[in-house]
Amino acid sequence: MKKSNITLIGMPGAGKSTIGIILAKNLGMGYIDTDILIQINQQKTLQEILDESDYLNLRRVEEQEILRLNITNQIIATGGSAVYSEKTMAHLKTISTIVFLDVSFDEICRRIHNFDTRGIACAENQTFEDLYQERLQLYRRYAEVTVDGNVMDQDEMAETIAELVSQSDLG
Repeated sequence: MKKSNITLIGMPGAGKSTIGIILAKNLGMGYIDTDILIQINQQKTLQEILDESDYLNLRRVEEQEILRLNITNQIIATGGSAVYSEKTMAHLKTISTIVFLDVSFDEICRRIHNFDTRGIACAENQTFEDLYQERLQLYRRYAEVTVDGNVMDQDEMAETIAELVSQSDLG
C-alpha cells in the first residue's frame, strides 16, 4: 500500500511547522500541525495543559489526537514528544512516511528562546540537553527518511524531503 502522507518528526525548533507548510504548498497537499490540532480540540494552549496537569498528560492527549488521524495527502507536523508513544508512531508509520528533521543541539538552542513557555513536554528536573539526547534516539529509531537540518535552508530541506520520499514508498 502506498502511503499518501508525510510525517515530520524532530525537536522543537527543527522546523517541522515551517517546512511542513512549504512541503504542502510545493506538493499540493494538505497540512496538519498536531500541536495546533491539540489546542483546537482541547481549547487550551500546550503550556496551559502542562500548567494544569503535567508533561505525561500532555503526551497522553497528543497520543489520543494523533491516533484519531484518518487522513490522506497530508503533511503532518508532529509535536516533538510524539515519538514517546509506540502506538502513535506505529499509526503514523501505517499512514505516512516518517521524516526526521535532524538539527544539532546548538542550532536548536540558537533558534529557540522560549523554552519555559513553549509547552515542551519534559520532566520538571530534566534539562533541555537531556531531553534532546533522550529524544534523538527515538527520532532515529522511527525515521524512515532523515534530513540534515544543519546544512540546508527551509526551502532546500522541503525539496530534499520531497525527492527522498518520492524515492521511498510515497511516490
